[in-house]
Amino acid sequence: MLKNSLFMIPLVSIIMGSTSDLKIMEEAAKFLNEMQIPFEINALSAHRVPEQVMDYAKNAHLRGIKVIIAGAGGAAHLPGVIASLTPVPVIGVPIKASISIDGWDSILSILQMPAGIPVATMALDNAKNAAILALQILATADEKLLKKVISFKEELKVKIIKANNELKNITYEYKV
Repeated sequence: MLKNSLFMIPLVSIIMGSTSDLKIMEEAAKFLNEMQIPFEINALSAHRVPEQVMDYAKNAHLRGIKVIIAGAGGAAHLPGVIASLTPVPVIGVPIKASISIDGWDSILSILQMPAGIPVATMALDNAKNAAILALQILATADEKLLKKVISFKEELKVKIIKANNELKNITYEYKV
């Protein structure tokens, strides 16, 4: 794949209600970048620029977008609005915003979608899992990406094995 961004077509689109969500959403960007998945990142507000959101959602698939990761806090309507307008899978990331009710308003706004408008909902502030799921979705049609998923999962196993080996060296009087 060409690394020059002028020639890459994004496969994943990361969107957020405002740049105040960037601290959370950049975890998705970092993971996609590490996995060498072309992506775009934008701020789009379902409440402040609804016409832009509608245009974006209706045309995402025409631009080659395969998965959308949408993060939002508070009322968190962005992922659901996007999902209602696009044929592309949408992964919602609820964000604990400054106006949030401990994040529950965001979680429930994204999770409780009506039948026919699915949004895969991640844990609160967990944009990295959204990126991992996006990679897994893309990997269903791409053998190279499937190998990346398998390798990533193996790395997780290695980390736990290493952690357990380190735990063996910790001593306590009553540890057996």
